[in-house]
Amino acid sequence: MELKRIHHVAYRCKDAKETVEFYQRVLNMDFVLAIAEDEVPSTKAPDPYMHVFLDAGMGNVLAFFELPNSDVMGRDLHTPEWVQHIAFELNDMNAMQEALEKLKSEGLDVLGPVNHGIFQSIYFFDPNGHRLELAVNTQTAAEMQQLHEVAPLMLEEWSRTKRAPKHAAWLHEKEYNE
Repeated sequence: MELKRIHHVAYRCKDAKETVEFYQRVLNMDFVLAIAEDEVPSTKAPDPYMHVFLDAGMGNVLAFFELPNSDVMGRDLHTPEWVQHIAFELNDMNAMQEALEKLKSEGLDVLGPVNHGIFQSIYFFDPNGHRLELAVNTQTAAEMQQLHEVAPLMLEEWSRTKRAPKHAAWLHEKEYNE
């Protein structure tokens, strides 16, 4: 099997119109299409929905379902809210600064920039409670090669010990001047 790319990633939303308008206004995404049915095609369940698709750049599509007949939307209370998120890449730190200013002008609470060693990020929430991340890559090819080489070793050690392996501890130990 050879995968071409991710066709789309879908999440639930509280209000499709509000969600589309947020992503258009705040992240400048194009509203690509909407699909609405009174019956779920895959299960044949009589459950109306609105399915909206937004262009996240470079062929990436972010989609949302509004499900008016389902229970009120919540989140997985057994998973910390920082874990499940959608991350988008920005070109450079200037773009991140511009994004930070725009987000704050929208009245959004923004965390960051946070330096992750090989990229920097800012975090905020959409109107549905989904955590969003805007990231700028700052790594070198040598750093990425080193991380790629130790990844299998790290996974194997984690699998045995459930403790953070130290193969890439340099990510957070070295000084960054940004």
